[in-house]
Amino acid sequence: MGIISFIAKRYAAFRINQLNKISANAVAVQEKLFRNLIITASITEFGKTHKFSTLKNYSDFKQQVPVRNYEEIKPWINKIVNGELDITWPGKPTYLSKTSGTTSGSKYIPNTAVSLQAQITAARDALLFYIYATGNAKFLQGKMLFLSGSPALENNAAGIPVGRLSGIVNHKIPAYLKRNQIPKWKTNCIEDWETKIDKIVSESIHQDLRLISGIPPWVQMFFEILQSKYGKTPMEVWPNLSVFVYGGVDFTPYAGLFKNQLSPTTDKIETFPASEGFFAVQDCHPSQGLRLLLDNGIYYEFIPMTEYGRANATRINIADVQLAVEYALIISTHAGLWAYDIGDTIRFISLSPHRIEITGRTSQFISAFGEHIIVREVNQAIQKACEICQVRIQEFTVMPKISDILSRHDWFIEFIDLPNDLLYFEQILNDCMCKQNIYYQDLITGKILHPLKVFPLKSGACTEYMKQAGKLGGQNKFPRIKNTEELRGFFEEYIIYI
Repeated sequence: MGIISFIAKRYAAFRINQLNKISANAVAVQEKLFRNLIITASITEFGKTHKFSTLKNYSDFKQQVPVRNYEEIKPWINKIVNGELDITWPGKPTYLSKTSGTTSGSKYIPNTAVSLQAQITAARDALLFYIYATGNAKFLQGKMLFLSGSPALENNAAGIPVGRLSGIVNHKIPAYLKRNQIPKWKTNCIEDWETKIDKIVSESIHQDLRLISGIPPWVQMFFEILQSKYGKTPMEVWPNLSVFVYGGVDFTPYAGLFKNQLSPTTDKIETFPASEGFFAVQDCHPSQGLRLLLDNGIYYEFIPMTEYGRANATRINIADVQLAVEYALIISTHAGLWAYDIGDTIRFISLSPHRIEITGRTSQFISAFGEHIIVREVNQAIQKACEICQVRIQEFTVMPKISDILSRHDWFIEFIDLPNDLLYFEQILNDCMCKQNIYYQDLITGKILHPLKVFPLKSGACTEYMKQAGKLGGQNKFPRIKNTEELRGFFEEYIIYI
């Protein structure tokens, strides 16, 4: 294993040096990538419709290609799904990643051989950077658990393999990782998520598990089933568990939860993958944010969230980004997505190199009264309130209560430890929200909004919501905040009245 560690460190050093050169020439690197993407796709239906052959620069691109969400690119996607060639990218995709849409039902994201290899390379780099920074390669000697979608793929009518991205990636895991991979293929193909997790627990209980990878709430479900079946904590069962890899969500609200599950010496590796591309990885330990991958086949644009949704919203590229501004992330890729709004929001915490934080989703905000609260703010507020009141939470969602008499924000929280004094917890949480968002503070001070109200939920309420929504497991994430009251009816049935 010493030779693997040596090779990993040497390659990681090379890759970090390469990324540093890229960061120093970020604008030129992205410009070259932009030209290559445009030239390659100029023969496609999309390229011809948008006159790619006439585009001279990014300004021309913005004039010719509007920002679109999935609903707006769906006519082209439907042609791709039906097997038509040269629609948004030459030929047809190698795979179609199937994701759950909120308004579109199932969404299909094209993956080419090149874009899929970029996913694998970025995931590999995240592990190599960790080895380089910490010197820990011992996790390669034990078992590695990847909580993912089923690797069983189905060919659609056009002969294109379709599946969840995490399941597709299972087919591409390098041999040096696959030999130590958990779960077994048959187990991983179980469709019912709860049955699958239960089986994985049984399969891994006597293994030397050293790395676990997955979305935090589903990893937590794995740990809960372990404790329920065997009465032991993860570290009692797997004392060598030293690495936890997660991605795509803010870990802040889960910190207290995992503090009691993992050892203080268990390292965390954050990544930013999606079906549309692998955008950023943690390259420093301790973390200094996520390094944006500028050479990964993705051309980035950014829209300030203060303008998001406007017809004439400002669109900028990497040349003009600023620190501490929240942006909607817009991408064009070597899989044929063009000026595509992926629905994630980020902010830059460093411009040399370009490092980011994930702040939330464009669809997840509350501004029913002009407060424009975002996911990052509620995550930070509840983490602080939990620290002060010494409680732990499983999950939560926030929504406005719109009333002529009593307008406020309602927090539906599934606690692990109920607060001794719920009214005090509400007060602390409200104070924390005021510190996070000045507009919210002004609305409270001006008595336009009443202080927030907390409703404790029965255990399992949030999992039950995801199950009924058909989004249990895989890469699906729980909706932290909503700008409407559409979820109120469901969660009111699970309130604990104390």
